[in-house]
Amino acid sequence: MAYTDIDKSDDYFNTKLYTGTGSSNSITGVGFQPDMVWLKSRSNGNYHNLQDAVRGANKVIYPNDTSAEATSTTRITSFNSDGFTVGTESDVNGSSRTYVSWNWLGANGTASNTNGSITSTVSANTTSGFSIATWSGTGSNGSVGHGLGGVDFMIIKDLSNSRNWYTWNKTFAYDDRIKLDTTSAKETGTDNMTALPDSTKINMATSTQNNGSGNNYVGYFFQEKKGFSKFGSYQGNSDSNGPFIYLGFKPAMVIVKDSTSTGQWFMRDNKRDTYNAAVKTLYANSEGVEEDAQPWDMLSNGFKMRNTDADLNNSSQTYIFMAFAENPLVTSTGIPTTAR
Repeated sequence: MAYTDIDKSDDYFNTKLYTGTGSSNSITGVGFQPDMVWLKSRSNGNYHNLQDAVRGANKVIYPNDTSAEATSTTRITSFNSDGFTVGTESDVNGSSRTYVSWNWLGANGTASNTNGSITSTVSANTTSGFSIATWSGTGSNGSVGHGLGGVDFMIIKDLSNSRNWYTWNKTFAYDDRIKLDTTSAKETGTDNMTALPDSTKINMATSTQNNGSGNNYVGYFFQEKKGFSKFGSYQGNSDSNGPFIYLGFKPAMVIVKDSTSTGQWFMRDNKRDTYNAAVKTLYANSEGVEEDAQPWDMLSNGFKMRNTDADLNNSSQTYIFMAFAENPLVTSTGIPTTAR
């Protein structure tokens, strides 16, 4: 396709900021009914919370922690037509505390997927390249359908046990992985997959991180869509005039991690930083408060490092990223969008 199929990116992904009330709080202005909400307190040292409509509004997992899935009636209590409702838990709704939520649209419903040897339950949005899948592991080599036309980035969590989050980027070999909940570097030669993901399924080995016998799992799968999302890597240059990473769109959210060495998972978005340089940072692996960290610029067609920090821009390091659009560089009709 010559241009993006998505003219309005925030119909599929949107960042919403809000202030807690300490009592039931309906968060509106997302622009759609989210199927996945990842939220974090900005002002206080609380856990990240991730909830999705496939597992149900009362089921929560914590991206910065290894804990198994928990049931909570005081966090996200419902997914609504224009947002979600949070209960009284301070992680998501403490009185006068400030929060950020990142919201993705799936299918607003589920389907049984038999493309793999293991049946999965999937909510897939093939337009935006995002799906949520749940399945039960077998402990033997197998495969799970993801509902998309391919996978460029995936995040998987064992719901049944306390275990690290398994993350894979398209620049990795099939048997590489990196852990979302730690600062550790990429690990090679693991037993997570037997081959690269294909157009219908992921091909799993016997690792308990995604296929332990009798264990329940959730996977968040992303397929790159021109003008809306991009997943990849870049090489640092140890210069304050750092590398420019071309996306083909103005980013609404960027996550960066050093895959060569230890380093934080940087999370930035266009609602907390409304002008350059972008500095307001939360770390996916940490419960810490929001801080101003090493700068980068969010541009009309990508992002550019403006620092020499080892976590973001060392000449001997490779960094992986995932990014979602505020605006495509051009719309489906070829009309340019506004630069930042």
